[in-house]
Amino acid sequence: MSKANENGVREPLIHLSKRDSIHPGKAWAIRLIAVALGLVVCGLVAFLLIERLQQKPERIGDFYYAFIKGAFGTSRKFWKFLKNVSILLCISLALTPAFRMRFWNIGGEGQTLIGVLACIGVDFYWGDKLPEPLLLVLMFLAALTAGALWGTIPAICKAKWGTNETLFTLMMNYVATFLVSFFLMIWVTSGSGVLPQMKTGKLPTLGGNNYLLIILIVLALTIAMYVYLKYSKHGYEISVVGESVRTAQYVGINEKKVIIRTMILSGALCGLAGYLIGAGLDLSVSADSVGGQGFTAIMVSWLGKFNPLAMILTSGLIQVLNQGAAQISQDFDVPGALPNVIVGIILFFIIGSEFFINYQVHFRKAKETVK
Repeated sequence: MSKANENGVREPLIHLSKRDSIHPGKAWAIRLIAVALGLVVCGLVAFLLIERLQQKPERIGDFYYAFIKGAFGTSRKFWKFLKNVSILLCISLALTPAFRMRFWNIGGEGQTLIGVLACIGVDFYWGDKLPEPLLLVLMFLAALTAGALWGTIPAICKAKWGTNETLFTLMMNYVATFLVSFFLMIWVTSGSGVLPQMKTGKLPTLGGNNYLLIILIVLALTIAMYVYLKYSKHGYEISVVGESVRTAQYVGINEKKVIIRTMILSGALCGLAGYLIGAGLDLSVSADSVGGQGFTAIMVSWLGKFNPLAMILTSGLIQVLNQGAAQISQDFDVPGALPNVIVGIILFFIIGSEFFINYQVHFRKAKETVK
């Protein structure tokens, strides 16, 4: 609907303009409002679906209670929540330097998985031949080296021949999955394709807790990554290359060197996440060892605006959604697809909020009639 102005040009009722900037506090307020609206909508949808399935809770508040209980109901669930946040955050931190450089590394899943494979491979062949401390060090080095290699291959091809990094890194995910399947056929002679948990190569526990060491490692990595990106020379070069390759060349930055160096770091940190999964949690490897977290980490990094400290919040939000939705499915005995619906609705609102952060909506003002 539009209205003609004095010059006869029809003005639209609503028009959009791109914001030059927005205060960070206002941006986060918009995101929080989006989360709240998403929770309201998914609560109503879930309540109606549960009622239809004759599993109606006494109050709609029971839905939200179950949602919170999924992550914070017991100490065990809370530690599981912190563990899941740590692994997801570690992969997100690994992808962030590449993203800030506008190198779209979609291969976090494969780079992490190849780190798990290298870690468990060392344990499989030398676990009963080496002292435990030396074994853990070799597993660590193997995981970081494998992840770095998996990140370096597409980086070299991008720097030398201008290949599409999105497709290349995505393809490397499938190659990593096939390599895991290949080695499992060799290692598991029974043909089941399931490698039993290794009896060696387990990260030590702190205070009797299996997850505390992993949490502390990722926390230290988060602080280090924030300092690296914000205050180091390398972090400055990453930002300049991300803003404009021509500007980087003008100020004397070798963009090809920066691309390769940054992807070595990104892949190595994915390998670190693989080490934490392999030596700290599973003590085994399968095609599902990473469980899609390499792709979820892309959203965590993007929602956190490539800020390591903000990504603590976004990774925590994602895990609250996942565990809360799973708890709802368990408590009300509803189909397994419902958790995905709930998470999808809330993420839709969160992603949609970025529109209102980047653009401003203007309504046509009613004009006074001149007599």
